[in-house]
Amino acid sequence: MDGTHLYEKYEGMLLIVVAQDGNNNILPIAFSLVEFETTETWTFFLLNLRQHVTPQPGILIISDRSQAIRTTINAPHSGWHPPSAYHVYCIRQMASNFNLWFKSAEGKGYLVNVAYSPSKEGCDWYLDALGTLSREMVDWALRFRKDLWLQHCDEGRRYGHMMTNLSECINTVLKGTRNLPVAAIVWATYERLQQLFVCRGREAHAQLKGGQIYSVAVDRYR
Repeated sequence: MDGTHLYEKYEGMLLIVVAQDGNNNILPIAFSLVEFETTETWTFFLLNLRQHVTPQPGILIISDRSQAIRTTINAPHSGWHPPSAYHVYCIRQMASNFNLWFKSAEGKGYLVNVAYSPSKEGCDWYLDALGTLSREMVDWALRFRKDLWLQHCDEGRRYGHMMTNLSECINTVLKGTRNLPVAAIVWATYERLQQLFVCRGREAHAQLKGGQIYSVAVDRYR
C-alpha cells in the first residue's frame, strides 16, 4: 500500500492498496481520497480495508515506515496484528533512509542484499560485509525487528515481494487522472477497476471451465 499526491488545482492524497493474483496480475483492490496522510486518514482507510475488503486471516501488507501507518497498525483493535495479519517494510524506502544517514552507495547495496537474502547464512555474510564499512551501519540495520525487513524471516508471507512497487505501477497508470476534480477521479478509477475485474474474472472463469487446476504462472514451474 502507498499514498500518492494529487496535483494542480485540487490538492490531496490518493491512498491505494494493490494485490497480485495467482497469475501475477496486478489488481488494485481499494483506494481513498484524503486531504493529508495522517494517523486519522490511515486509520479510516485501514480499518475499512480490513473490515470490508481483506477480512481473511494471515494476510500481509507492505508499506513504507510512515509513522501514521505504524501507529494505525499497532493500535490495539486495528485488526492488523499477527496471526490475523502481518505488516512489513518496503526495502527500497528503508535503503533510501539508510542512505540519508550514511551517504554510502556501497553500504546501501549491502543493506539491500541483507534484506533480500533467502537464507540466514547469506544474510549474515552481507551483514559482515556491511560491518567492514562501518559498525554504525550494522547497528542501524539491526535496530529493526528482523521479521519486518528480512526475507529469510518472513516465513514465506511476502511471496518474494520486498517493495511497494506494485502500488507504484498503479500510481503511474492513474497519473492522468490525478489532476481532475474529486468526483471525476472516483468515476475514472472506478470505471477502470470495473473493466479490469471483469476482464480478469472472465480469464479465470475460462481457465476453470477448461479444467485447469493451477494458475498459468504456477503451471510454468510444474
